[in-house]
Amino acid sequence: MKSTEKEKQYIYIVQALLEPSKCKIGITKNLEKRLKSYNNMTGVSKENSYEYLYTCEVKDMKQVEKDIKQKFYKYREYKDKEIYFHNPLLFGDYVDFIKEHNMFIEEIFIKKVVPKQITKIVKKTTPTLEERGITPKDIMQTAQKADDDEFYTRYEDIEKEIEMYDKRIWKDKCVFCNCDDAVGNDERNTSAFASYFLRNFDRLKLKTLICTHYGDGLDIFHQGGKGYVFTRYGFSDIEDYEKLKVYPKKYTGSFDDPISLKILNEEADIVCTNPPFSKSIEYWNILIESKKKFLIISNIANPITKAYIPYFKNNQVWAGYHSVDVFLNPKWEITESAGHWYTNFRVKDRPKYKNLKIIPLKKIPEKYKRYDDKKILLVDKCYIPSDYKKPFAVSNRSILNGVLEKGYEIIDNNPSYIAQINGKEKFRRVLIQKIEK
Repeated sequence: MKSTEKEKQYIYIVQALLEPSKCKIGITKNLEKRLKSYNNMTGVSKENSYEYLYTCEVKDMKQVEKDIKQKFYKYREYKDKEIYFHNPLLFGDYVDFIKEHNMFIEEIFIKKVVPKQITKIVKKTTPTLEERGITPKDIMQTAQKADDDEFYTRYEDIEKEIEMYDKRIWKDKCVFCNCDDAVGNDERNTSAFASYFLRNFDRLKLKTLICTHYGDGLDIFHQGGKGYVFTRYGFSDIEDYEKLKVYPKKYTGSFDDPISLKILNEEADIVCTNPPFSKSIEYWNILIESKKKFLIISNIANPITKAYIPYFKNNQVWAGYHSVDVFLNPKWEITESAGHWYTNFRVKDRPKYKNLKIIPLKKIPEKYKRYDDKKILLVDKCYIPSDYKKPFAVSNRSILNGVLEKGYEIIDNNPSYIAQINGKEKFRRVLIQKIEK
């Protein structure tokens, strides 16, 4: 039996239009009056109006609010306020928890977000400088110390890739984030990789999460100049993440530090991170040799670069689902760079297969096929000759789209191939050949 009009109590999720990275979860006995009070607050511009994302009726709003605080304490911006971090995945978790609560009566409103709106929200989940508690002076000092290849992955790009895989691959596993994946008590000084796995620790049923902080003096996450190892176990209920850190003597926090290598070889099951592009070759050598499962970001040109080609040829690594074109630089500004996900987890039903045009050679348009000075066939636009038995050269895009999973292999001689036409060098490619049955 529903409560009377006088006794009705509500839980709501409200959000400011210009602050999509957070929301407020509150209680009220008058939804209309509460929303009006938000939009009448002194100093709030018309452009930053508030709107409800979700509302529902409950039996005991104070009890539900208390339980929400306990359940999602790690996602609160400040401990003394009911402001929570927000993205589409977290919003779904909040709503599911409320609807499954024994005090829930009925849903009144939920904002239906169309795909375009989701994209807009996701791209703004990166905290502002003010939200991160960082001053412009801090940023300038950090940027002066940074190398040109210091790019930081956005949360939304990590979420987008990981959600493509069966979540059972993470169950009872130790995940190791070993490239300056700092952890703070809030997301303003935490790497996006650490944030993702901390947010989804229980949902993925992880056994352990280990993250390392690179203490080289750069201190991009404002975690101090000493390297540390952060470890969260599945049975841990410690709220203060500082208590989960250890600072080994002389530990640098680098992926090739002896302590990091020991964790990699003896504790880790899955490695997930964005290694520095300038040290990518060393990182790949160590990672592949460890024989651990991994999901990492690296340069999009790796499939046609000599140092990495043997890994693709020997089926030790293949492309993940997505490219990553946007990163954050040391100034926490959006910057573009050509990255891609790589993994040794099986990629099922690769969406990009459809980009491959595997047809007889004579049906490939003339403008997309030609022969170089060595009479090697070059094909472009992901055209692949289905009846050609000799080696031919393709771009990295064909490898990223999965041609090596369609009956073709990289050949041994001259794996990194730079074609010449009329004596002029063209773009770097890789030689592949159809596998004879």
